Amino acid sequence: MRPSRSEFETETAVSATGDGTWTTELSTAWNIGESANGGYAMSAVLRALSEVSGFPDPISVTTHFLRTVQGGGTGSIDTELIRRGRSVAVARGRLRQADAVRLLVTAAMGDLDDGLDHDADDDGLDDDADDDSISASPPDLERPEACVARSGSAQGVELPIASRVEVRIPPARMVPGHSDEAVTEGWIRFADSSPPSALALPLFADAFPPSLFSKFGQVGWVPTIELTVHVRRRPADGWIQARFECDDLIGGRMIESGTLWDSAGRVVARSRQLGLHLTG
Repeated sequence: MRPSRSEFETETAVSATGDGTWTTELSTAWNIGESANGGYAMSAVLRALSEVSGFPDPISVTTHFLRTVQGGGTGSIDTELIRRGRSVAVARGRLRQADAVRLLVTAAMGDLDDGLDHDADDDGLDDDADDDSISASPPDLERPEACVARSGSAQGVELPIASRVEVRIPPARMVPGHSDEAVTEGWIRFADSSPPSALALPLFADAFPPSLFSKFGQVGWVPTIELTVHVRRRPADGWIQARFECDDLIGGRMIESGTLWDSAGRVVARSRQLGLHLTG
């Protein structure tokens, strides 16, 4: 039986404190190593920006990671509504801990139910049957039951986050340095079986092993400098399939591109990340 309120909802909840500020209690259950996963910490800010903007869904999210976020403590969020239109609002939020800004999140918020796409239940047509629809198809990948859980020992880092999100990787891709390409593919869902949401997709885009693992082997923690996620649809219930590839690594700085598909095979999010490859 699914919980009435998911762990994700409970552990990214925010409380208004007035004048566009909020607080959130950050759990250690979403840590990678000793630090909170950035996508998890970002989610609390997005909840505050949804409240401030009056729109439910993140459409475009750009986050700059200034300092590590510590799970297990209180974070404060200050927000700024930059502009609100009829269908999109742009807002900015800062997550602070110990009087220091940890994350800077700028988001375009909207309602993914508004637009040219219609669900099959509305008009009897497939979303992707529209003449102006262009969408990538998911790669052929082993089903989740044939894959293995993401391994912290293989990656070289502890993964408390595995208690909150279940990530499954094809067995061949769990071998450190198994490929000449820096590619990660697999599946993700909440460990408590709660359904995915549009707000969860930026988290999912930041919860997979780094694509550099497949080429270089154990890479431990790959700090993110900046992550942009474009949310394209609200996902159908079930597993989310994902593919991430790094084809640009210069001077220890890597760029990784990702795509997420829902259980209906539709693109639900695209991501682009600038991160650090720490070799020493």
